[in-house]
Amino acid sequence: MPRYVSTDQGLGTLAPDGSVALWDATARGLDELLLSGVMPEQLRDLPMRGVVSASEVVLRPPVSRPTNLWAVGYGYAEHSAEVGHADDDREPPMLFLKACSSIAGPFDDIRLPALCPDKVDYEGEIAVVIGRRASGVRATDALAHVLGYTAANDVSARDVQRGLYNGGKPDPSKAKSFDTFTPLGPCVCTLDEYADPNDVGLWTFVNGEQRQQVRSRSLRNTVAAIVEFTSRLTTLAPGDVILTGTPAGVGHPSNRFLAPGAVVRVEVEGVGAIENTVVSAALDDPMRG
Repeated sequence: MPRYVSTDQGLGTLAPDGSVALWDATARGLDELLLSGVMPEQLRDLPMRGVVSASEVVLRPPVSRPTNLWAVGYGYAEHSAEVGHADDDREPPMLFLKACSSIAGPFDDIRLPALCPDKVDYEGEIAVVIGRRASGVRATDALAHVLGYTAANDVSARDVQRGLYNGGKPDPSKAKSFDTFTPLGPCVCTLDEYADPNDVGLWTFVNGEQRQQVRSRSLRNTVAAIVEFTSRLTTLAPGDVILTGTPAGVGHPSNRFLAPGAVVRVEVEGVGAIENTVVSAALDDPMRG
């Protein structure tokens, strides 16, 4: 039941006592290692070069620059209801792409973009990390292509999502692709950790206040169905990430947007938690002001 991590000292496994066993590998992320030809079942047997305390390393996002970063919209019926979206459980997952450059580490800052800093929102999510190539797979076989789960925050500039800078037309991809808008981590937890990989807990806190809580059994589409459908649109490469959707409790229905100094914590059962502080855009940002 390994938990895989990426650190400033390399890749490895995270033990329950907090120690990190570092692999003798030079890849920057699990995606790079898997794309080099290492199979998911081989990760457990990679040679080690040392063990360090978690306090001696900086955890990075478990994937560096995956081939694709997909996200599911309206993954939970309760979230659809809170934002007034007409839901149909017979529909396949609503998918969109995010820029891979939006990926940030589990404890990195979330930077408010100077272009649109006022309506930035959080979305705690369970993210799927693909372990082996998947093209046109069936739902019955889909989980065999999954390396494991990680925690994600699908940060969103709601004004851009609703049409700002896009001629008034909705654009989730643009709204969710700013730098630092996809914190991931702290590890990838393999599916054998779970008695039921379709029943995983998710919690989101803002400044210590719980805003979201759900179990993934409430997803409109199971993880297997999401992987199946996505693999019919495009080939999923090892290391690709799919964000499965956020539950009810996001900030924008009540105008509770993120401000500098806010701390967002997203916890996924078996994975642990990411915790990111919101900061203003850099003073030298050419778009500031």
